[in-house]
Amino acid sequence: MTDLLALQKDFLKRHIKPGGIAVDFTMGNGHDTLWLSKTVGAAGKVYAFDVQKKAISSTRRLLEANGAPQNYTLIYDSHSECDSYIHERINAGVFNLGYLPGSDKKITTMCETTHAAVSSAINLLAPDGILLIAVYPGHAEGTAEGDMLAGMFSLYDRRRYCCSVFRIINSPTSPFFYTVESK
Repeated sequence: MTDLLALQKDFLKRHIKPGGIAVDFTMGNGHDTLWLSKTVGAAGKVYAFDVQKKAISSTRRLLEANGAPQNYTLIYDSHSECDSYIHERINAGVFNLGYLPGSDKKITTMCETTHAAVSSAINLLAPDGILLIAVYPGHAEGTAEGDMLAGMFSLYDRRRYCCSVFRIINSPTSPFFYTVESK
């Protein structure tokens, strides 16, 4: 069976090198932040965003407990404000849309801020950079975000960006993901 999480990591590994710059646009409980931190190593840099203080504190604990290099900046702000904090090209960015696992399901990413964040992230991509956006269509806003992103990505020039979608066809409410790779 296809393991979408393993497939996501394979895509990211092709673009992230030690010393690179990566962004976790939706920090959540910090698992992607930790993986990115260890992958870019001590010479790299990781930015991570979330609008919930609970996400910041649980991520900080996870990073410290797992010996992550001191290469990260945890930002208590919306991912839609990323270009206020990041002023360099990024090699990889990760979005896990939806809500913080184990938290209030009413606090979720929204189409408007997701659109702004993804647009800014694409503008920040280094040559041969990648964005990976995981979508959770099991709730109304998740479905709307997935549809919005499909429309958005269909407009990008394929000579500059390769925009792809990976989903399990016979499981329509299962999470799926988009990649945007810069050429």
